[in-house]
This record gives sequence, C-alpha cells and structure tokens, in this order.
Amino acid sequence: MLTTRIHNFDRGRLRFDVSDTGPIDGPVIVLLHGFPGSRRTWDAVTPHLVAGGARVVAFDQRGYSRQARPRRRRDYRAADVTGDVLALLDALEAERVHLVGHDWGGFVAWRMAAVAPHRLTGMTVLSTPHPRALLRSLLSSAQALRSLYIGFFQLPRLPEAVLRPRLARLLIAMGLPSPVAREYQRFLAEPQALRSALNWYRGMWLPDRRGADAAREPVAVDTVYVWGNRDQALGRRAAELTRRYVSAGYRFVELDENHWLPERAAAQVAREILGAVSPSAPPASG
Repeated sequence: MLTTRIHNFDRGRLRFDVSDTGPIDGPVIVLLHGFPGSRRTWDAVTPHLVAGGARVVAFDQRGYSRQARPRRRRDYRAADVTGDVLALLDALEAERVHLVGHDWGGFVAWRMAAVAPHRLTGMTVLSTPHPRALLRSLLSSAQALRSLYIGFFQLPRLPEAVLRPRLARLLIAMGLPSPVAREYQRFLAEPQALRSALNWYRGMWLPDRRGADAAREPVAVDTVYVWGNRDQALGRRAAELTRRYVSAGYRFVELDENHWLPERAAAQVAREILGAVSPSAPPASG
C-alpha cells in the first residue's frame, strides 16, 4: 500500500498543495499536470514510479491549489508558473529532479529546461511539443484549426459559463475516462477554480521578459517526448518538429493514444519515465 505524505509549500502569499509518495531517499520525480486536471492526474502513474524506487512529488499548480488562485490573468505568465516549480524544488531541498509535464505542465517543463537546466537531471514531456515547434506548425499544418479553442478561452466570463455545466461531458467526448472527467468537473466547481484554470490560457501570452532570451534557445536537457497519435489538440507536425529544439539527448515515443496519456496509458508513461531516470531500472508493473 502506498504511503503519501500530504503537505504544502509557500511562495509569497500563495500556498500550494503537494502529494509526496515513495522513499525519501529515492530519485525525485516531479509531476506537473495540465488543464483541466490536478495532482490527481497522476494517480495511476505514481504507483508504477514508486515501484521503480522513485520519490514522486505532484502538486496542484497555480490556479488549482485552493490557496493559490490569484484572480488576475497577469499572475499566470510563464515566469510566474515556472517560479512556482523552482520554489517547490527549494522547499523539497532537491538540488536536481527529473521533471515530467503533461499539457500545460509540459509547457512549464520546456520552460524549466530553458531557464533552469541546472535543476534537472532530465525530463519527460507528454503530449505538449516544444513551444517553438508548436508555433512553427501553425504555418505548415492544420494546427491552427486544432487551437481555435484557445481564442475562445480569451473571452471574459463566457468560457466559464459554457464549460461549468458541460465540462465532464466534453471531456468524456474527447476520450477521457468518465470517472476522471467527473472528478475534474467536481474539482473545478470549487470557488474561483475554473476561472483560475482558464487564466493559464489568458496569461501565458502576456509580454514578459523574464527568461525570454533563454527560452528561445534549444533546451540542453536530456528529453523524452511522448505523444499520442490520436491527440485531438496537438498534431503530428509539431510533434515531429520538436526534435529541432533539443540539443541534448532526445527520444521521441509515439503511442496509439489520444491526449490523455497519464490517465489512459499510465503503465507505458511510467515505463518511459523510469527508463529516463535510470536506464537500468526494472520495467513498471502492469
């Protein structure tokens, strides 16, 4: 039976909720969720990683932790959410970790690799291509059509009104398992939660020079990029272009899956993470 330590860390006036599982002296793997998840995104992945000897840390990111839901969109810029991860590593007293991100969590992982590579032993990114690969794909594929929903999310209040009663249904239609979709809808029904989660889409595009120069260079961190070939939001062109933006070791893994890799392909995801953390690690169970 897994023993999970629940605790918090603070960054300024924000307090973040953390789940910390596995041996304290194991290699540290930090898991970053995306929209519309939470640290529960990793519930099916974590047991495999712990069985491989890792200490697994997942936290509810800015906008998702109950005491870390700033209301302004400018509080969700790239440098702010990356700073939250650095504050977590400091709170853990972890000099270097293996970082894993899915969806928006993948975007944060790419930025961490750009601005703080010295804090990472490597990273595994699920679904999310390198940001520059995504931008390039807008001009050479149907990615712009796939991304139209981001424009809708920029509107004030209307996206919240549309999504709040329909979120679980929409997620199920997109292939997310029903129990998980209903859990995400329940979680985002909390006060300010859905607005704060959508503020990731509204704040990431705001001008912010902090770390911008570093983020333009190819990342110099060993990377495993896992992509599902049935992903409804992120297409093949961006996935294939991502290799150009990594100057260190790189492995591309294509799965016959959709966008929801942590929830639907937990054993395969864990196997890739453990292989990146320790090439001699035993296979994940399951």
